[in-house]
Amino acid sequence: MNKQEIDMSEIRVRFAPSPTGYVHVGSLRTALYNYLFARHHQGKFVLRIEDTDQSRYVEGAVENLLETLHWAGLDYDEGPEKDGPYGPYFQSQRKEIYKRHVQELLDKDAAYPCFCSEETLTAMREEQQKKGLPVMYDGRCRNIPKEQALQRMKSEPHVIRLKVPRSGNTVVHDIIRGDVSFENALIDDQVLLKSDGFPTYHLANVVDDHLMKISHVIRGEEWLPSTPKHILLYQAFGWEPPQFAHLPLLLNPDRTKLSKRQGDVAVEDYRAKGFLPQALINFVALLGWNKGDDQEIFSLEELVKYFSLERVNKAGAVFDVHKLEWMNGHYIRSISEEEYLNMGMEWLRKLNLDTDDAEKNKLILQAVRPGLNKFADLPQKTAVFFKDALEYDEQAKEWLTKPESKEILKVMIEELSKSNELTVESFSALMKTVQKRTGQKGKNLWMPVRAAITGETHGPDLGIVLTVIGKQKVEQFLKQALAL
Repeated sequence: MNKQEIDMSEIRVRFAPSPTGYVHVGSLRTALYNYLFARHHQGKFVLRIEDTDQSRYVEGAVENLLETLHWAGLDYDEGPEKDGPYGPYFQSQRKEIYKRHVQELLDKDAAYPCFCSEETLTAMREEQQKKGLPVMYDGRCRNIPKEQALQRMKSEPHVIRLKVPRSGNTVVHDIIRGDVSFENALIDDQVLLKSDGFPTYHLANVVDDHLMKISHVIRGEEWLPSTPKHILLYQAFGWEPPQFAHLPLLLNPDRTKLSKRQGDVAVEDYRAKGFLPQALINFVALLGWNKGDDQEIFSLEELVKYFSLERVNKAGAVFDVHKLEWMNGHYIRSISEEEYLNMGMEWLRKLNLDTDDAEKNKLILQAVRPGLNKFADLPQKTAVFFKDALEYDEQAKEWLTKPESKEILKVMIEELSKSNELTVESFSALMKTVQKRTGQKGKNLWMPVRAAITGETHGPDLGIVLTVIGKQKVEQFLKQALAL
């Protein structure tokens, strides 16, 4: 790939979300890549809240964002609740800064006031569409004499637009994509300041990145078409632009853009299903980046060590939820037993699956751990411990109708009647006795017992299942199976 040289003199990156609701998994990846790049190069990771569009502001979204970053382990160096030298870090608190910079552009004749009404702009767009022309502002206010424009600004509603050059090209030097060229003639005279005095995304973004000394802008591919506008703004101010890196799109398995229509896209959806932060972070890190070999499991520290923008792909990355579930299962089995049991108990309580017996709760959690990929699966995974009557799947029925299986069940019922209670140890001894008496072993011995007591041929440790459900229920299930 045509990668650009990276200047490492002082790395400062930013994650700049809008508080418009939930945190998208794509936003989490953007935050993560910025975090990893900053930490890898001993730089600074800045959080800036882009809340200039008040109509889209959602109450509680900022708090949710901060909590999500904390949950994911992505600590920032400057931002809300962590003041630094370049604050404030909410764009809504920086209005005067933007107005000063817009005035600077007006004074330089690099921007101009536009008095066109919404009706005028709508008619203009419709006319352009009819004629098959690019839909963009036609510049009709661009050449109003300066004195006249200043006079009208005192009494008429207006926006401020950038004077985009009418000829030539603007080239974006992108670390991931190489050089991308845009025709200036197809770039709109973008609005910088809206009629309500709030800046547009483009102006606020450029001014803040410059004033906050951002060295690298790492963001999603959807912002690439806006980047020539930003470069033209840097040029208008006489500033050096930062380096840019546009990350690949996240895709559904059918390679369409990741969307709510085909599955969960919010970080909180995955948290609510019992995905661990280390699993989600590991998974999103691999959506567009790889170390260069087949390693797939990375701690956050390892990601910091190995991450580089040179190894980020241009091609879209498929969000494979099955791989995420596999990875989460790996982490569920990797955390300490104490941590697993604490989390598991929280989930059992939340799902009303906990029993009055703490030891039984612990046994249930230990039994399902080897096959558990997310905590929200506990109802399905623990169902075998809470059944009052059994239904049998087809494979179970197949095993239970064999004459040898019926013999095993009869012997089990006889041997059970001789014992007072069931424990994992006594069950093991019981099965040895049944093996001796029937001559059956391996699958031929164990499958009929599992099928009779759980209705299935796969599941958690059978000794634990019997211990938890107790002797009385085991006898009931054995007799029910024998009657098939």
